[in-house]
Amino acid sequence: MTEWLSQNLGTILITILLILIVTGIVIKLIRDKKQGKSTCGGNCAHCNMCAGCHKQERRECMK
Repeated sequence: MTEWLSQNLGTILITILLILIVTGIVIKLIRDKKQGKSTCGGNCAHCNMCAGCHKQERRECMK
């Protein structure tokens, strides 16, 4: 067991690091969504999904 662990230590550490990074990104996206922040960052006037993204601003999207 110790031999296998020492042979695969690099792979294990990189996997743990990647899992932590992905988890952090998902948590950030969830927090932003709960706060009503949008991830698109674009011009809503030309977006087909405008009414779905910004429900409070539907009238602005329909122009």
